[in-house]
Amino acid sequence: MTSSLTIVSGGQSGVDRAALDVAVGLGLLYSGWCPAGGAAEDSATAPGLLAAYPHLREAPSADPAERTRLNVRDSTATLVVSPPELVAGGTLLTVDEADRLGRPCLVTTGPAVHVATWLETLAEPLVLNVAGPRASEWREGYDVARRLLDELLRDR
Repeated sequence: MTSSLTIVSGGQSGVDRAALDVAVGLGLLYSGWCPAGGAAEDSATAPGLLAAYPHLREAPSADPAERTRLNVRDSTATLVVSPPELVAGGTLLTVDEADRLGRPCLVTTGPAVHVATWLETLAEPLVLNVAGPRASEWREGYDVARRLLDELLRDR
């Protein structure tokens, strides 16, 4: 497993939030852009996500697409935790933006050993954007991403 890792997330409910919670729980570095006001579908009023995740930064606008583009731009690779059939909307924008910028991108739900093998192919220091469907699009997403990321990162 890579020795220098920062987790990047936009903080949306679901997969993004699982990435932040695992990073915080394991004492890993995290960062990322969130929409202006710290908005997410379950936290619409300021300071929103910024109260719980102070290392996030507000994007210049409240448009989630801007946050998505900034997080891909500021990362060296993107892990999308999602079943292939749910890669749509903002999740599809993430994949497309990684492709446009020539950044490595893996779409998967696991297993962790598969993701670990992929991570080993990436240069360090690794700034890993973790993205996927929001909770309203994939109810199980938070739990799937949390288990995957915890197994992947807990021994760091």
